[in-house]
Amino acid sequence: MAVSVRILFWLLCGGVSASLDFRWNYKPAAGRTRHERPVHETVQEKQSLHEPLSWRYPEPPAEEEPRFPPEFQPKTPSAADSISAVCGESSVWVEAKKDLLGTGKPVLAADVTLGGCPATWEDPDAQVLIFESVLHGCDSELLMSEDSFIYTFTLLYAPSPVGYGQIIRARDVAVNIQCHYQRKHDVSSSLLQPTLSPFSVAKASEENLYFSIKLLTDDWQYSRPSAVFLMGDMMRFDVTVKQFHHVPLRVTVDSCVATVVANSDTVPRYVFLGNNGCLFDSQLTGSNSRFLPRTQNDRLQFQVEAFRFQQDDNGVIYITCSVKATAASGAVDATNKACSFSNGWREASGSNEVCSCCDSDCKTGSQSHSTGTGAQWEQETAVGPITVKERPLQ
Repeated sequence: MAVSVRILFWLLCGGVSASLDFRWNYKPAAGRTRHERPVHETVQEKQSLHEPLSWRYPEPPAEEEPRFPPEFQPKTPSAADSISAVCGESSVWVEAKKDLLGTGKPVLAADVTLGGCPATWEDPDAQVLIFESVLHGCDSELLMSEDSFIYTFTLLYAPSPVGYGQIIRARDVAVNIQCHYQRKHDVSSSLLQPTLSPFSVAKASEENLYFSIKLLTDDWQYSRPSAVFLMGDMMRFDVTVKQFHHVPLRVTVDSCVATVVANSDTVPRYVFLGNNGCLFDSQLTGSNSRFLPRTQNDRLQFQVEAFRFQQDDNGVIYITCSVKATAASGAVDATNKACSFSNGWREASGSNEVCSCCDSDCKTGSQSHSTGTGAQWEQETAVGPITVKERPLQ
């Protein structure tokens, strides 16, 4: 009996062992889902480090000391000096370089206005924009002080957007231009000097515009120390306009009249130059009177053969000339010229076609080639007394 119980116990233990072995070696059959997890999972153990790691992250490279150029000085901003203006009797003339900001890059002409007025014209050779306006035009403002009228204009540069982005490489620039005029003048026998007020981006100043006419020696090099001539001598005249920091000017002589007293409105009188720069004397008398070829815009020279009035025994004459200055950037035209007659009319600058009106009326434009030179300044300038003596007989 005891043996039977022992056999039954071993059989039971063997069945349990087989059952457990079946579960340990169980593998799902084909077609069963993979979501079923095995009953028993292997437990992983964390491996411990028995020795410290010898590898380390590399150190960042050392920063190099910056190298600076010796004696470095940052650039000091300076005014571009790209705007100039001249104030006339009733108008203002403004020139603005297309390199308005002094950066070497020209601005668009449409971006620059004078009180909202666009440029009157553009000089492509000089790369300048020309603005011309009457004193009451282009949104000018008039201020009055105790002794001056002040007309203020604003030259505005409003740059167009750059490309399609939101960047800018220039900003709006506004430049005030002022023309000062005296409210009161002292009346005397001497002529008043016209006033020119030039302006730039950096500063404004008032300066006078000076005309002069003088006699030169025969070689045209020096002022003539004597105003005594013999009949048939050449009287050589030098006409200049003194220039300062304003735009370059061209001087011309509109007319000249000779009288026996220091008054150009008396008689007898001889108009030997007129019609806006036509020297008639050579055409009327066959003399060698003429303009010399022009070598510079602010100087004009001409010669007239000495003469005297028929019924005047003293031989003293006074010569009064109307001298004019215009912007040199303007063209030589029918009202701003220097023409002499020698087998036809010739102009001192070579623009002979503008002399065609000398035989008519240059102011009416009947034969004029006028192009308009903008603002101008005129003044009567006199030289004398000049004494012309009879040439003695041999």
